[in-house]
Amino acid sequence: MTSASFRRADSRRRSLADDVLALTRALVERRSVSPDDAGCQELVIGRLECAGFAVERMRFGEVDNFWAVHPSPRGDGAVRKPRLVLAGHTDVVPCGPVAAWSSPPFEPAVRDGFLYGRGAADMKSSLAAMVVAAERFVATRPDHPGCLGFLVTSDEEADAVDGTVRVVEELLQRGVGIDYCVVGEPSSSARLGDVIRVGRRGSLGATAAVKGVQGHVAYPDQAVNPIHSAVEALRTLINTTWDEGDADFPPTSFQVSNVRAGTGAGNVIPGEFECAFNFRFNPKQTPDALKAAVEQAFEGAGADTEFDWRLSGMPFITRGGKLIDAVRGAVADVVGLETESSTSGGTSDGRFIAPTGAEVVELGPVNETIHQVDERVALADLAPLAHIYEAILERVLVA
Repeated sequence: MTSASFRRADSRRRSLADDVLALTRALVERRSVSPDDAGCQELVIGRLECAGFAVERMRFGEVDNFWAVHPSPRGDGAVRKPRLVLAGHTDVVPCGPVAAWSSPPFEPAVRDGFLYGRGAADMKSSLAAMVVAAERFVATRPDHPGCLGFLVTSDEEADAVDGTVRVVEELLQRGVGIDYCVVGEPSSSARLGDVIRVGRRGSLGATAAVKGVQGHVAYPDQAVNPIHSAVEALRTLINTTWDEGDADFPPTSFQVSNVRAGTGAGNVIPGEFECAFNFRFNPKQTPDALKAAVEQAFEGAGADTEFDWRLSGMPFITRGGKLIDAVRGAVADVVGLETESSTSGGTSDGRFIAPTGAEVVELGPVNETIHQVDERVALADLAPLAHIYEAILERVLVA
């Protein structure tokens, strides 16, 4: 490459990086604590409409979502295949104590080679990179084969009941399927592109309310302490080895997340005990079997318990296929890595898309600081991330 060619290429890289950075900053400065979108989607919609996407806003309850496609649907009803969707969320988790942050969480700050701010890594930089990649792709290939879509929600970090799941239900009712989906979750571990998520464990949670009889601690024979029976049941569940996992999935895990009991007085046996817990389970388990094991443990401990169960998603996995090959090839071409496939981590909105038959892969920036104080994303990763997304579009829709 000549020195002039190198300078032009370097200028294009800087321009791309600046574009992704500017859009990421604009998204981060919007205080979109779930499920409040705070104007993020309108910002993205404006960009996509200028690029020629047809956008449909889909608000369910208090949640903003949108569905966008390129090219715009034709009046003859013809379906363009394949349909590749870029999926993400604009909502973020609360920032916690603002004083603990090095800079205000909703005032994006650049320092030491990073962009700091709530949502910088999870997942506003991914969304910005996707938008820029899509703009570049349709600008150079306005008549590209297939269909390129966006599915964006503001309900991923909260209840996830009026977001992606509702949009997918609506699309299915219309007969609109998704063939391939890239979710911009921060999948990378140490370096951009070193890990992609090809599936996730299921999530089953519950709140258990244990009834007792309130009384004086000096007269336990006149009371029933719900804490004692609940602790016995929880000890049984905590000490259970549910399975060893398999080649695709980590072992099933059980975790207690919250407990509540007591009147505030040290000499009163409480009349009730409440705890929340969660299973992250692989395909070796079923929700019904896990529920039965929990209920048996509490019953065996003599705990009079009512359960409020919530199944957030079933396990899913994409084993091979065109999308995984495209993602692996794009990562290798752009950052020179042989990416690792994983199903670890929490849940994502991929759990609502995969059951439709779509191949689903999650790819995004390094996840080291997500949901933490001083969340950040490396500036050096912004342009390569957009390049990877653009390369995936080329490989799936054109190659």
